[in-house]
Amino acid sequence: MQAPAFSAAADRNKQPILQALQSELPPTGSVLEIASGTGQHITWFAQHLPAWQWQPTDTHADALHSIAERTAQAGLHNVHPPLKLDVLQRPWLSDSAVFDVVYCANMIHIAPWATCTALMQLSAQHLAPSGRLITYGPYLEDGVETTPGNLAFDQSLRAENPTWGLRRREAVEAEAQRAGLHLTRRLPMPANNLLLIWQRATS
Repeated sequence: MQAPAFSAAADRNKQPILQALQSELPPTGSVLEIASGTGQHITWFAQHLPAWQWQPTDTHADALHSIAERTAQAGLHNVHPPLKLDVLQRPWLSDSAVFDVVYCANMIHIAPWATCTALMQLSAQHLAPSGRLITYGPYLEDGVETTPGNLAFDQSLRAENPTWGLRRREAVEAEAQRAGLHLTRRLPMPANNLLLIWQRATS
């Protein structure tokens, strides 16, 4: 059996993200993870937030294999089998699928801009009325000096694929607002990343 893939970056940031989730989330709920990748995040979070139910997804077959293998090896009973999901292809899930949290880390800068729009629309459709979208990753921001490391990372992404690159937080926020979501929390994270929490805009 092929071993699950491993990401050093996911291994480094899983604990700081977990600590943020533990401080922000209620005791129980359900999470839809978009672009679960290697499954390291969802495995770590599910182990330490056992009262939550977790639904991993990814668009790549090798990622789905890694997620299934890693969560099985961990013996987790609060993680559902991974689903194939591409945010650019509708329908995303059944109309009855509702989650307290949609979580997405390190996707929108390693994908075309259209994935950001789709993520916001998916979240607006499948979040519970008081649910939250949580995104994690590096951003460019107006009035905030970009670190040399993030500038180099942005350049490397655009060299690999011109449709990729670090996104400006304000542009992401505009997409969220168009989908009916607004930014409620901006949490600085290690290695010049941000954890952003979005909720439905109140009338």
